[in-house]
Order: sequence, then structure tokens, then C-alpha cells
Amino acid sequence: MNTSSVAAVEKSGPLSWSRTVERELVHRNSVAEVLLTDVRRTTAPDAFEAAASWPRAHTTFPRDGSHRHSPLVLVETLRQLGLYVPLRFLGVPATRHAIITDLYFRLTPQSEPPAEPGATEVTCRARVSGIRRAPDRTVSGLRLDASFAARGTVFGQGGGGVRFVDEAGYTALRTRGAAGASTAAPRTAAHRPDAGALTVNHPQDAVLAEDGDGLMVAPADPLHPFLFDHPTDHVPGMVLLEAARQAVAYRTGGALARPCAGRLRAVRFTELAPAARVLCTRHHSTCVFRVVQGGTPTAYGTFSYP
Repeated sequence: MNTSSVAAVEKSGPLSWSRTVERELVHRNSVAEVLLTDVRRTTAPDAFEAAASWPRAHTTFPRDGSHRHSPLVLVETLRQLGLYVPLRFLGVPATRHAIITDLYFRLTPQSEPPAEPGATEVTCRARVSGIRRAPDRTVSGLRLDASFAARGTVFGQGGGGVRFVDEAGYTALRTRGAAGASTAAPRTAAHRPDAGALTVNHPQDAVLAEDGDGLMVAPADPLHPFLFDHPTDHVPGMVLLEAARQAVAYRTGGALARPCAGRLRAVRFTELAPAARVLCTRHHSTCVFRVVQGGTPTAYGTFSYP
């Protein structure tokens, strides 16, 4: 997404939860999906503090009945930090394409804030490392790690890597990806499991279908207000993560629905077609998952459960 250049203006005083940051700088079309409300440098090198407002009930991600927020709201906050900090503070041109290479998150369930009436005010402490630069000295990649706290208590951590490429570089990557995508193999008729079996709020939140060969990534709503907030030429990482979560919940009969930790690594773009497969294997309280397209793995990771 192209955005206008925004200069970093230093602020003073406490963090504010009064209004959202610029939606363009977190690659969101809808202001309602912007979670960050304030982001600032700290006195420590490459360190930042941020405020995020988590809605009591997100329309996409269900809670588990314990009045806690979905862990994927933390992941979305991390994603927004990984875009906002480089664009606003590190001089990454707004015309660059951001490619998230990997991410992780972990929660401490006993310390998580309840989703009470109104929004939950979350404080984030983030640090940037591993900065790489292109020949023109602009930032071409970095890692960002963050902690998340509410009411003074840290309840979660997360981090990941992101690359920034110009239009020519992105076109070259997408051309190679499209060339490597195989045509869809014949398959039997697919059906979509019930929303309850996938542990989602509404049928349109489902991102899986099933046929005789197993589970496939097949979003019920290609214009989903959160998962597809803006046009994309590939399957977004958040869709892959939610597809894996739904696959584990479905395969375990709902026994494992809310992970307390997870990792995702993307080894190549997952194309919109042919439909990618989601494979998962349970090992006690950990599930390993893979996303495979045309016989080639595109992403893999793990979920851990309490």
C-alpha cells in the first residue's frame, strides 16, 4: 500500500489512548481495525513505547469463554508495530512493500487482562534489532520484539522479522512466486465445516473448507473486513495463522482452540490459487502445522496450549 511520507514528531507526556495512529502507516483501510493509538521513541537506543486499544469483543476472533482477548489480537498489534515503527521513525519510504518473514507470540494466561466493558488499554515496549540497509542506505529489513502489559503487569511477548522491498524487487519476487505455483489438481467436492467446529463467531469468519484430500485455505468471505481489509495479491500471513488455528481446533474437536504461544515462518508467498492445504499434527499440548501449495511448503509453525 502506498502512503504519504510522515515526519516523526517527538511527543512528551504520558502515552495517549484517545485516538488511533494514521491508518496508512499500519496498512489498514478501516480506522476500526487500527489498534495502535500512540507510538514514541524512548531514551534507550532503538527502543519504543506504544499504546494500543483492544476492543472488548472483536467481531472476527472469538474468546474462549473466560473473558480474555484472542491471542491473535496481540499478533495484529505486533504486526502494526512492525509497520509503523519503520515507516515513521526509521526512514523506510512509504512506497516500499513490507514482507513479514516470521513471527512468534506467547502469553501468560494467569496475567492476561480481562476483556471488560470498554476497551483494554495495553502498553507495548518494543525494541528493533538486526537492521539491514539497501545500497541507498534505506532500511531493507529488521527484527522487532515487544512486550505487552496492562495495568502494569506484563502478560505477553511477541516478535518477528520484516523485509522492505521496492516496487521492482517486489515485482521480481511475485513473478518468481507465480511461476512456481502449480495448477489446481482435481479434487472432490468441498464443504465448509460448521462455524462452531472451527471455533469462529460467524460462518463468514471461516477460512477453511474440507474435501476428500483434507483441509484447505478457503476464506468464506474474500472481502472480510479484517482478514482482507485491503486488496492483496497473495494470502496474508494473518489468514494463514488463523487457518492453522482453525485446523487445530477442528481436528481436536474444539479441545485446542486458544493457543497461548505460537510461531509462524513463511518460506514463500502463498498464492490465492490453487487452494493451499493445511496439515497439523498434535503432540500432547503442542501442534505442528504446515501450509502446502501445489506440493510445495509455503509456511510452517507451531501452537502451544495450556
